[in-house]
Order: sequence, then C-alpha cells, then structure tokens
Amino acid sequence: MPSLEIDRVLEASLYVDDLEEAQDFYSRVLGLEIFSAANGRDLMFRCGQGMLLLFDPSVTNSPESGVPPHGATGPGHVAFAVNEADLDAWRDRLRGFGVQIEKEIDWPIRGKSVYFRDPSGNSLELATPQVWGLEA
Repeated sequence: MPSLEIDRVLEASLYVDDLEEAQDFYSRVLGLEIFSAANGRDLMFRCGQGMLLLFDPSVTNSPESGVPPHGATGPGHVAFAVNEADLDAWRDRLRGFGVQIEKEIDWPIRGKSVYFRDPSGNSLELATPQVWGLEA
C-alpha cells in the first residue's frame, strides 16, 4: 500500500487589491521571481520549492474563472522561511523600501519572526524555520 503523506505546501494564495502594485512589491522588495501573470487575474511567483499565488478576488470568485470559485476578504497571512543570520539584512532591506516592520518576536522556545504588510494589507512574516521546530 502506498504511503499517503503530504510532502509540503506546494502553493499558498493571497488576495490583493492591485496586481500591478503587488507585482512591484513582491518582485522588487521581496525579490521573488515571477513565474507567470494573467492580465487582470493573477500573479504567480516562485518561492523556493513552492509557489506564491496572488489573485484579484473579484475575478477568482467568478464561476467563469476556470477553477472552482475561491477568494477571501480581509487580510491574509503568509510566512516566508529565512535564515536567522539574514534577519538584520532583511530588516535593512524592508526599511530601505519604506516598509514598516509591524512587530518582531523572539519566540520563547526558539526562532524569530519579523512581521510587516504588503500594499493590500496582507500580513507577511519572515520567520526562521526553528519557529516550527524545523531546521533551516
């Protein structure tokens, strides 16, 4: 009998107000590589061994979108894994682009997190994998 184990998160999705603004932010500020874009519908970015999908919810909530309707209202959340040794450089980069750091947490067990927002108000986190007991 085959092992039915989920290996990893393959893709995560956020919903954004302005795809052009989101493309600039995620490419320029976070340095993610764009994989594809459907004009007025979505942006897809490579993120390590997974994908980050950004959607215009007014389009993806339509039955005509080609996939089952989906979307969200209000801010979403995604955490990106980073090396602890790179956190100072990430803080500097974010501040250099005028991105306000909302909160930093040095978790009591282990690991660190830096929280900030994208232009649509989604909560983004740079976290060391140790936050979840994972190794970098």
